[in-house]
Amino acid sequence: MKGKAVRCVLAVALGMALAAFAAPALAQTIELKGASQFDDTHSFNQNMLKFEEATKACYGKPIKFSLHRNRELGLEKDYVNYMTQGLSVDYAVFAPSHAATFSKMTTIMDMPFLFRDVDHWNKVLSTGEALKPVYDDLVKTADIMMIGYGGGGIRNIVGKKPVSNMAELKNLSIRVMGAPIQTKMFQAITAAPTVIAYDEVYNAVQTGVILAGENEAPGWFQMKWHEVAPYISTTMHAITIRPLGFSGKTFRKLPADLQACIMKGGMAGAAHGRKWERDADDKILNQMVTEKKITIVEFKDRAKLLELAAPVKEAFAKEVGAEKVLANINAVK
Repeated sequence: MKGKAVRCVLAVALGMALAAFAAPALAQTIELKGASQFDDTHSFNQNMLKFEEATKACYGKPIKFSLHRNRELGLEKDYVNYMTQGLSVDYAVFAPSHAATFSKMTTIMDMPFLFRDVDHWNKVLSTGEALKPVYDDLVKTADIMMIGYGGGGIRNIVGKKPVSNMAELKNLSIRVMGAPIQTKMFQAITAAPTVIAYDEVYNAVQTGVILAGENEAPGWFQMKWHEVAPYISTTMHAITIRPLGFSGKTFRKLPADLQACIMKGGMAGAAHGRKWERDADDKILNQMVTEKKITIVEFKDRAKLLELAAPVKEAFAKEVGAEKVLANINAVK
């Protein structure tokens, strides 16, 4: 009986020793938490899913990614705050405007006429080198690292009438977003901008309060602006940048080999997200043209738009401390 008791004690001790040995191994599985307002049909999610895939392939060790979709963890502005604090969200794609509270310099990425064309936009974002001062400023002020640059929505004029040249653009009543740079820019290119709530644009065009809005294809398609404003004039006045952010506080806790893989994976995810968004834009345009619901109007004086926009761009870059960034972007050929 005594021998049996001893064996039981030894078995329990051995079990406890094995459990203690296994605990560190289990603890090695790192979990990274992402967040999105959208489902997986959106370019933001595609960006982050590719980031996950590329990081796992690079790292080759146990790691778990948990992407919380469909506003489960709030909105983009919340994700930025969470990443800053190193709480709840480790990575997310966000519009630069949501980081403006921390870094005024980030607003340069939302400025109209920042790029000459899609090729220029893609070259700037593919390496991110031109945006390094913005990256450094956001790390300093918010402790958020921009590990890749997605986006790709092309914003054009969506109008009740065709706009193909400067004469037709002059004094065009057009809805713009509330940021002052938007009003200044459209005034500079001779339009007549007015700030109207996003969900009121349809009625404003329908009733003649304004003649146009400006948006990328998924936006005007979702809001059905084409029903009252069927002319898409190719001003290409903005091509969006949507950074993939990663919490600096989380990053510093990770092993060096995983840190390297996250940086590599971020670039891969963003490249995939850019292509996904560009393809989604073009798909909507082609579908709506085929269904004869819109007419695409070539804007023939785009070089003039870039000329008129240049002084406003320079003044705004100086205002937000991003003169170097603008010079870097302009220098990319």
